[in-house]
Amino acid sequence: MSQKYIKTQNKNSFNLKSYGKYYAQPVYDQKFIETDEIADFIQTQATLKRSDIKASLDELGAAIKHFLELGQKIRLAGIGIFKVGFSSIGVNKKEDCTAATITSRRVLFQPEVERIVVGSAEKDGKIIQKYVNAKTLVKDVVFEETHNNTMNLEPEETEQGGGSGNGGNGGNTGGNTGGNTSGGSTGGNGDNNGGGTSGGDGGEDLDKD
Repeated sequence: MSQKYIKTQNKNSFNLKSYGKYYAQPVYDQKFIETDEIADFIQTQATLKRSDIKASLDELGAAIKHFLELGQKIRLAGIGIFKVGFSSIGVNKKEDCTAATITSRRVLFQPEVERIVVGSAEKDGKIIQKYVNAKTLVKDVVFEETHNNTMNLEPEETEQGGGSGNGGNGGNTGGNTGGNTSGGSTGGNGDNNGGGTSGGDGGEDLDKD
């Protein structure tokens, strides 16, 4: 299996550098993979009963919710980090900046990253390894062109002219600062993969308001 894409031409003349160029654009199957199918797959990979796996998956959402309500960051091995983010109204006086100014809440996701060696080079008489940071969940994804028009097209995730419609890749330093916004917590190095309006932390906004 592979991630499908189609070729599309950018007809937006606002950015002359990308206007008229063709880009690969992701498309997705209309069917969602549900919890039952995840449980079926895990059963083939582990010595657990499907019923036990299904019960654990059903409780995972409640467990994540519980710890997010406590203000904790949650790290799931092989997946990444979940944490709370929120937006707030800007006020002129420090004492007026209270919990009442918080207008929305969201879940920020920072995918797990692996350092992968891709080669080596000589520098100052020493051999230095070259490496890239790859997101664990998608590092082995392969891509395949499709002409199936029945699949769902999601143009907001296509990079055109160096920027992603999903908020842009903010590099590996996190922090997509937007207007009068506050991040959910401090710390974390993450790759900011479009995340709405999280102030201090990188991460993808899983609950786009």
